[in-house]
Amino acid sequence: MTNIDVHQHLWSSSFVAALRARDRPPFLDGWTLYVEGEPPYEVSPADHDVARRTELAAADGLGLALVSLSAPLGVEWLPAEEARPLLDAYHEDAAGLPEPFGAWAAACVRDIDADATAAVLDRGFAGLQLPANALADAAGYARCAPLLDLVEARGLPLFVHPGPASGESSAPGWWPALVPYVQQMHAAWFAFRAFGRPRHPRLRVCFALLAGLAPLHGERIAARGGGRDEVDPGVFVETSSYGPRAVEAIVRALGAEAVVQGTDRPYAEPPQLPGFGLGAGAEHAFRVANPWRLLTGKE
Repeated sequence: MTNIDVHQHLWSSSFVAALRARDRPPFLDGWTLYVEGEPPYEVSPADHDVARRTELAAADGLGLALVSLSAPLGVEWLPAEEARPLLDAYHEDAAGLPEPFGAWAAACVRDIDADATAAVLDRGFAGLQLPANALADAAGYARCAPLLDLVEARGLPLFVHPGPASGESSAPGWWPALVPYVQQMHAAWFAFRAFGRPRHPRLRVCFALLAGLAPLHGERIAARGGGRDEVDPGVFVETSSYGPRAVEAIVRALGAEAVVQGTDRPYAEPPQLPGFGLGAGAEHAFRVANPWRLLTGKE
């Protein structure tokens, strides 16, 4: 067992080239990123330097750092003929990253191809990431069912990450991360409860950014007739961009066994308190025992 970070992003050369080959969002012009629904973003090349990131992972004491496709780019929502070059480039780069990196596979959700995803998973990816706005309602679960059936049958986990932000031209730069991303995660959390878990009883799933703090609404769902908020042992939330107050509240709602370490590097830094001030037992649970159980299904 080892110290695990389940949520990082790292673009290497093939994926950068594929983004630069495009002339409409998502695309890169030099190092300026253009995506639908967000202002242009200046990417730091150093953030995606593999040697530098390997050194940072070592400094963080990581035995495994899982990178994922940046779902807010919207690659998964492109038509298959547009998505495929970007997905192929991402998977080729991710499969070749040095230790301690591993990766989540990605898949087109506009044109579902479970066979293509199976071939990617055959290369040793840790599981499958899907955008939260693809799993926000019953229709999303019906559309993505072939992909979810695939990872469930293989005993692999699902990682739910915010997808593309809705446009808000007058909003400040922080708006996408604080409003549509959080809203997507909130909806995805309750959609899994209502539509995902009944159809996929053995699927292990991790929600990014503490599921948008949706688990804190357990009292409200009970009051509104949604049933008791029982803790699902196959559901996890990761900690990226949050600190001790939010993590402690989530632990009160779900228990320490549901929380896993995720940093969202390079877009956020690891917490200064690895266990969020909750003690050595919580630190071990968040960084070692719980991520191991998420990834393997084993204690």
